[in-house]
Amino acid sequence: MAIIFHEKDIYRQKIIRSKIKKWIAGEILRRKKVIGDINIIFTNDEFLREINKKYLKRNYLTDIISFDYSEKLIINGDIFISIERVKENAVEYNVCYDLELYRVIIHGILHLLGYKDDTDDRVTMMRKQEDLSIKRLDDLF
Repeated sequence: MAIIFHEKDIYRQKIIRSKIKKWIAGEILRRKKVIGDINIIFTNDEFLREINKKYLKRNYLTDIISFDYSEKLIINGDIFISIERVKENAVEYNVCYDLELYRVIIHGILHLLGYKDDTDDRVTMMRKQEDLSIKRLDDLF
């Protein structure tokens, strides 16, 4: 059971992996779930667009795609993150890159935990959970 970071077609991301893993683990345990195998893959727009086309039949850019393999209480999955999208989002939303990256990471984890963002109400709940999680991350730094 592990949370593992990978890079595909990009340079290594400068994040404090041990603290991010501790944060993710805390968010999973807080919801009374068990940490399984979670892969977080940092990649580029081109690679993520290909995944979007191949597996989701969508031909557009996105910042994150989550594949949920969770079983009952055990949280498993692959989270693909486009670093290019994260950088552009940070500029668009006028936030620092690190904050936007953490928000996208926890967004993927929340999807693995069962949160959806396919309706306005669910988007509101997802944002609320992201904000609460980010506050807890601040406590670790």
